[in-house]
Amino acid sequence: MYNEPIFLRPVFKEKIWGGKKLRTVYNYDIPSEQTGEAWVISAHPNGPSVIENGPLKGQTLAEAWESHGELFNKSVDNNEAYPLLVKILDANDDLSVQVHPDDTFAHEVEGVPYGKTECWYVLDAEPGSELILGHNAETKQELEQMMANGEWDKLLRRIKVQPGDFVYVPSGTIHAIGKGIVILETQQSSDMTYRVYDYDRTDADGNQRELHLEKAAAVTTVPHQIPEFNQEESVSVDLNKRKLVQNDYFGVSLWRLNGHVEQTMKADFLQVSVIKGDGVLSLGEKRFAIEKGMHFILPHGIRKFELSGEAEFVVSWV
Repeated sequence: MYNEPIFLRPVFKEKIWGGKKLRTVYNYDIPSEQTGEAWVISAHPNGPSVIENGPLKGQTLAEAWESHGELFNKSVDNNEAYPLLVKILDANDDLSVQVHPDDTFAHEVEGVPYGKTECWYVLDAEPGSELILGHNAETKQELEQMMANGEWDKLLRRIKVQPGDFVYVPSGTIHAIGKGIVILETQQSSDMTYRVYDYDRTDADGNQRELHLEKAAAVTTVPHQIPEFNQEESVSVDLNKRKLVQNDYFGVSLWRLNGHVEQTMKADFLQVSVIKGDGVLSLGEKRFAIEKGMHFILPHGIRKFELSGEAEFVVSWV
């Protein structure tokens, strides 16, 4: 049995809207002051995380998924890609307005394994920060007409957010993260994005980024649907668990630890991001120091584990 966590090294992505909070807040060694994303638990070919410890040190998560499927309770006839991707995004400027396809469209039209349903836990937000979630069109024709005419203020729905908010973004939902917001994103393992509007921005060479209006209109849910999801809270003396969402693709919970707890693992494997504080993870006689900015997987076969300290975690599973 593999009796230790799988710690992962983030992969960083420079973006036109990125900043430097991934360094100043999380102490990551970022490539520039326009670093927008840290892919912190990833087996996606566009940015696979590298394992930092144990017998698989130096391998990517994708390689571990392929060659050591038992760590994820993966059946021998499962030829699908690793299903999930976790990121931290630093929006130093507004992200483009975009939409993602569902599994069927992604597979049939783009030839990739997964569409993209995602969710955001707001780690930080400057006062008055807003994001875009949904639209006001009642028909596909109205959506296409408003997009063609550039009626963005009329079309797009905006909401204010603050640290600790949770936002669920099913595939087909028009959305954008606004300036001044840092989020932890849990999503299907997909990099398939259709850009709807980019504020007419240009890059260093004066070029505007490509838009994908035809595909965006094809995959957008019309009219906009506000997703329903039930949040459940479990409170004990030392650990507060709040299930944020559970759907066909993933479950996500927020854990607040203040003391010492023993947990039994019920999922095939757990993805864990330490978003605040520090503590100790114990697996039998083994102890592992954990702190804000660390990300790890508890592999299949670990039945019980212990946590001690004062920390907050975003935990996800298939």
